[in-house]
Amino acid sequence: MLLYILRRIALALPALFGLVVLTFILSRVVPGDPAATLAGDAATPAQIADIRARYGLDRPLLEQALVHVRQVVSGDLGNSLFSGRPVSLEIMQRLPATLELTFVALVFATILGVALGLVAALDHNGPIDHLVRIVSVGGLAIASFWLAIMLQLQFSMEWNILPLRGRIDVIYGMPHRVTGFLLIDTLLAGRPDMFLDALRHMVLPAITLALPGLATIARFTRSGVLEALQKDYVLYARAAGYGRFRLAAIYVLRNAITVTVTQIGLLFGALISGAVAIEAVFDWPGLGTYAVQAILSADYKALLAVTLVVGVVYAVVNVLVDVAQALIDPRVAQRAR
Repeated sequence: MLLYILRRIALALPALFGLVVLTFILSRVVPGDPAATLAGDAATPAQIADIRARYGLDRPLLEQALVHVRQVVSGDLGNSLFSGRPVSLEIMQRLPATLELTFVALVFATILGVALGLVAALDHNGPIDHLVRIVSVGGLAIASFWLAIMLQLQFSMEWNILPLRGRIDVIYGMPHRVTGFLLIDTLLAGRPDMFLDALRHMVLPAITLALPGLATIARFTRSGVLEALQKDYVLYARAAGYGRFRLAAIYVLRNAITVTVTQIGLLFGALISGAVAIEAVFDWPGLGTYAVQAILSADYKALLAVTLVVGVVYAVVNVLVDVAQALIDPRVAQRAR
């Protein structure tokens, strides 16, 4: 197993290096001059040239790329062209908010998606199965930003039972930062009232973000369970007197969920990218909001850092998913030898 984990980590490193190089090239291909944007509309050509020289934007492209790769390898993500602060510091302040929202949405989508997929497979071509398929198609078809606005209008504006935006009510302030995850920090601070308020603020954005992933997980779980139900060992267990639901929940699900686990890893990256629009609608102070600000201000240093951090998180999660898949089905690690 250890050799399998090391092999998966080694395979992720070239992809991360390629991501660093590709995003740097794309940041130079897109129209716009970061120096001119930073200097402002009233800046003179001399001021723009001074800013370009100060940040090394006047150097040859290859030299800039080599400097960027060397800085990334050493852990230096540079300073923001817009704020002048270290990009790594700004990202570390915002990354926990995005990760917390993504993890909560992924857990919600996984639990409910697996349960719906299992029930739909056991009721194959029945009313529940048709209902789950309709929900799955709808979950993939509905635009996230539209759903977010509709939920705000209904639950916040019309019924006034959930907060409209933000991460916690301003009357509480922020708890002492320990992990950056607000749900954990409020519990560590011994403030259940703040925990409940933070949880209420997370409900709408987490549901909005989780819906497409929930639909995908439900579809793959349903397909995997239906395939596993046709296996010989299932027919033998039925003949031995096992109940259908007990058989599916204990034996079939473990063999059917392997593909679903793989999809969960892929969905994590999709959820982080989808968080950009969700964070903008709900005014969530996370990495997505920071990326939007970097795009609008042509802050390529911040944008490259965001892309790299998301890529690293995505790679780590996929390695963990591969390990989980190997633990569920040891044949996965054996086939990788």
